[in-house]
Amino acid sequence: MNRPFKSCCFIFLSFLFSCGLDSREENTLPIETGVSRNLADYRKKVISNLNYQLRFSIPASVNDPIEASEVISLHLKKNEQPLQIDFKEPTAQISQLKVNGRDIEIDHRKEHLIIPISALKEGENTIAIDFIAGDLSLNRNDDYLYTLLVPDRARTVFPVFDQPNLKATFDLTLTVPKDWQALANGALKDSLTVGEQTTYHFETSDKVSTYLFSFAAGKFEQVSKTINGVSMNFFHRETDEEKIRESIEPIFQIHADALKFLEEYTQIPYPFQKFDFIAIPGFQYGGMEHVGAIDYKSSTLFLDEGATKNQKIARSSLIAHETAHMWFGDLVTMEWFNDVWMKEVFANFMADKITEIALEGSNYDLKFLSSHFPAAYGVDRTRGANPIRQELTNLKDAGSLYGNIIYHKAPIMMRQLESLMGEELFREGLREYLKAYAYENATWPQLIDILDNSTEFDLKAWNQVWVNEPGRAVFEYTMEAEDEKMITITQHDPGGKERLWPQVFELLLVYPDHSEVLTVNMDMAEVKIELPDNFKLLDYILFNSSGQGYGVFPLDSNMLVQPGKLYQLEDPVQRAAAYINFYETMLIDRHIAPNELLITFLKGLKQEPEELNLNLMTSYLSEIYWKFIPEEKRNPRLLEEEIWEAMQQNPSANSQKVLFKTYQDIAMSQEARDRLYEIWKGQKPPENVKLSEEDYTSLALSLAVRDCREGILLSQLERIENPDRKKRLEFMMPALSSDVAVRDAFFNSLKDPKNRQKEAWVGAALHYLHHPLRKESSEKYLKESLELLEEIQQTGDIFFPYRWLQATFSAYSSDEALQTVNNFLNERPNYNPKLIDKILQATDDMYRANEIVGAEVLR
Repeated sequence: MNRPFKSCCFIFLSFLFSCGLDSREENTLPIETGVSRNLADYRKKVISNLNYQLRFSIPASVNDPIEASEVISLHLKKNEQPLQIDFKEPTAQISQLKVNGRDIEIDHRKEHLIIPISALKEGENTIAIDFIAGDLSLNRNDDYLYTLLVPDRARTVFPVFDQPNLKATFDLTLTVPKDWQALANGALKDSLTVGEQTTYHFETSDKVSTYLFSFAAGKFEQVSKTINGVSMNFFHRETDEEKIRESIEPIFQIHADALKFLEEYTQIPYPFQKFDFIAIPGFQYGGMEHVGAIDYKSSTLFLDEGATKNQKIARSSLIAHETAHMWFGDLVTMEWFNDVWMKEVFANFMADKITEIALEGSNYDLKFLSSHFPAAYGVDRTRGANPIRQELTNLKDAGSLYGNIIYHKAPIMMRQLESLMGEELFREGLREYLKAYAYENATWPQLIDILDNSTEFDLKAWNQVWVNEPGRAVFEYTMEAEDEKMITITQHDPGGKERLWPQVFELLLVYPDHSEVLTVNMDMAEVKIELPDNFKLLDYILFNSSGQGYGVFPLDSNMLVQPGKLYQLEDPVQRAAAYINFYETMLIDRHIAPNELLITFLKGLKQEPEELNLNLMTSYLSEIYWKFIPEEKRNPRLLEEEIWEAMQQNPSANSQKVLFKTYQDIAMSQEARDRLYEIWKGQKPPENVKLSEEDYTSLALSLAVRDCREGILLSQLERIENPDRKKRLEFMMPALSSDVAVRDAFFNSLKDPKNRQKEAWVGAALHYLHHPLRKESSEKYLKESLELLEEIQQTGDIFFPYRWLQATFSAYSSDEALQTVNNFLNERPNYNPKLIDKILQATDDMYRANEIVGAEVLR
């Protein structure tokens, strides 16, 4: 009996044990690459009081490794799972691991350092790690470096819990070459120079998300000012004395104005310990909102005396945008990156308001319309259109959420929401939101709940179509009889869905001697508006005349017959709305042919007095000329003459520069090339047009791509004094070579991620490599460019995949190029859907151009 009994017990116990193991395995989080939502949710539940003590020793040589160490302190609520620390670097870079003072065997798998349950305890824990810092996001240069860790790049530099809702404090120590300066989130505590190195100790930072942790170090100049009681330190590498003289004061003043506005608007004083910023050559974005240490692209801040209004507005908007992030994004941060658009929409929304105040003479409505609508439409009209709020299961894909929808459609949506609720109620709701979630994280539904309590309107239904779904409405109208005083306006979804975009916009009724405005509250699929008694005298009706609405608006047939009448409108916003409607109509329903619209804009260059509108018109003019008109039907001499005459006749120096740049862009005749060459050679621009070093470099690049003169780029290189700008041109020169073999070698070099580190340089070089004048020899690069996309998403920063695609495909319309894209997508049915969207967005103009150019050839 004993034997069978023992056997039965053994079997029974084995069964229980196996069940326990299975149960435990089921409850154990899987180890997978990236940062999954499940992993992030678990860590948020059990981890609190998080602090990182970090030390980096940065050598003088850019090729030497950066030795580093850290101590992670945290409170563990439950010790029921191995703790996964994110580190997307080779295991060999981790040299030592201690947990609560004990040496632990290094277990590093699938981008995670695994800390076993046995080494941890409930309550306070410390994890000490010695490692070699990852290079991917340190942006190392010969004499400076900087971190850029959004959205999940902190894990490429040091071991970290890399998710936005595990905010932490950071104690940073940097050892750098002795002639370098350093900047970080925390204020500088002290520094000590020993031999050839200086060690900087920084105060404990404010509590921030890991993507906002930042430091920069290198050979920088420092400028300090105090305005309105706020001390600010500015670090830069600019050498152009004129730019420094022209730019330093406005840079500081715009920051001060933005801080003052935001403190008043939010009723929350600046929420962090310090406010510094740095200008970095070739920075990947316009700016990045690191707490206490904002990064900017140097060229966006430093402007010369000849800067256009558009450049000054762009600088003001950028500074206001990054400053607004201190409240919207840094103080209150999204819970997960599916709501990354929240911080961007409020930053842009506030930036528009701030710029109206900070920049004298700016036209808020015109700036809003011209900045946001073309960019948003450029994505929302495509087959790859994405909603504002997107789903995200793993942070490794978070970079693909960024784009013009969150930066440009979202502010349009927010302006509609503000109009719907009223400015005061909307502002009160935002103040409540910021105070409720200060220094913590929040979701978009939580904000909607707060705003929903302040209005009788059904914001959740409104939110579904505006925020959770892509696309835009198509509007149409009818006037059924000559004696009918009623205009019927309808909206529908171009894809046939039954949905409604509630919104408000204006109709401008234009008469021979005056105009009248009617407001349309489009809260139904069909709305009837009564017209004035004198409606039969109308010249035409302009839809969305104030730029409030969003969608495809109809063009009155009378405008198509006499388009020149739109230049008689006194309000520049109304003219801009008309220009946008014209361009969208050309792309969507072809009521106006590309060549007709080109001539319409061309004739208007002499009549349009507003610089921002000239920017809009000339950008459309260039797009139409290069993309939508067959090469054999182009008339460059006509364009050159009209643009040159318009430039000479315009009384504004800024507008003259806009027109000169357009002339440079479309110049094709030998006369135009010779004229531009003489301007470059003698550095004698047209009267009243002031050209900077960058402008002459741009002119040299334009001439080089036209194979105008041998050696022009080498000569321009000798003229450049700033070492950073010199390196940029050296990088780009092979892409403009007249030798196809050199261009081939340049493209092949981009297959190595190390040669793509300067993403802004790569994008600019690709623009010339795929220039319309070079597309016949460059079309062979398209297939390989697509094949590199997944790797580019993994190794590049958030905007780079789309910019890579856009710079690559913008010049093409051939059947062969189209087939390359179609074959690539058809052969990969399981390809990353977010990258498919990026491809469809970036190639939409190519698809449209293929159809339009084909139709034009048959005319």
